[in-house]
Amino acid sequence: MRILVTGGAGFVGSHIVDAAVVRGWEVRILDSLDPAVHPDRPRGIPGVPLLVGDVGDPAAVAAALAGVDVVVHQSAKVGLGVDFFDAPDYIRNNDLATAVLLAGMAATGIDKLVLASSMVVYGEGAYTDSAGRPVRPGPRRVEDLEHGIFDPRDPATGELLLPALVSEEAAMDPRNVYAASKLAQENLASAWARATGGTAVALRYHNVYGPRMPKNTPYAGVASLFRSALARGEGVRVFEDGGQRRSFVHVRDVAEANLLSIDALVAGRIAQGSLRAYNIGASEVHTVGQMAAILSFASGAADPVVTGEFRLGDVRHITASSARARAELGWIPKHGFEDGMHEFATAPLRGDQR
Repeated sequence: MRILVTGGAGFVGSHIVDAAVVRGWEVRILDSLDPAVHPDRPRGIPGVPLLVGDVGDPAAVAAALAGVDVVVHQSAKVGLGVDFFDAPDYIRNNDLATAVLLAGMAATGIDKLVLASSMVVYGEGAYTDSAGRPVRPGPRRVEDLEHGIFDPRDPATGELLLPALVSEEAAMDPRNVYAASKLAQENLASAWARATGGTAVALRYHNVYGPRMPKNTPYAGVASLFRSALARGEGVRVFEDGGQRRSFVHVRDVAEANLLSIDALVAGRIAQGSLRAYNIGASEVHTVGQMAAILSFASGAADPVVTGEFRLGDVRHITASSARARAELGWIPKHGFEDGMHEFATAPLRGDQR
């Protein structure tokens, strides 16, 4: 098996490379090694060629694709950004680059793709009313947030809603530029599959954490922000009431989901000419406050400070139903929340040599 991992020097990508090498697969990496993302050049892996280039560059893509059987597309600009001035950079790095990659695959006849997507395509997660009926929430009210009422309401009745697990059939509702770019990546991959007869898997990552996460960056997720604060000797500050529900998933479990997706593609279990999406999130539901408490305890730091602060547009609850991935890919997360977070509390972040 010969695979190309775009962004293979990054957080998730490097773990995919490690796992693929253990399987005995031939692996090639295409990564720009952007200094903003890689302050220190990562050490290479023996026998794994690292091509330094931009996925948006057709020449770099053509060289990287030569002789490849499957493409695992992890390269992307991630996070919520700083402000809307980031929008062109997200579209260039995520959508234009994906279009260049897919065009290169079409030109060379490579017909199997695993795409790193994200839970952000859903916007808010799934909710029900008190009777258990599904309800799509509207935006949270500023007056509620100011009074410490953080759960969304039923737009019709005003009743506070109850969180549920979100499935892959949920409506898409991207609420920021990053989310819009991830949904566009899925749509591009679906269009490529239809046009070429290729097959694609989109893995909608939930809250990934673990060794080699980026540190000290406004584009990182909440796990990295908490861990970076602790590494600086600072206490953790938790927004809202800390009750935001998430499906935290260890990066090595995410890497395994990518390898199982490749297995499914090669075995022909994904319908030709289509894209199949899967949630990749742990079956256990935990809160941001619980994560902050475990990381702080394991680091010997003071208890987290729950601030009550909020940001308009933040998602309150989003937790994954990964039943489809379990049934169709055979994916079962192996890293429990407490053990994984205790490891993460002292694991090296990106910038430390691997």
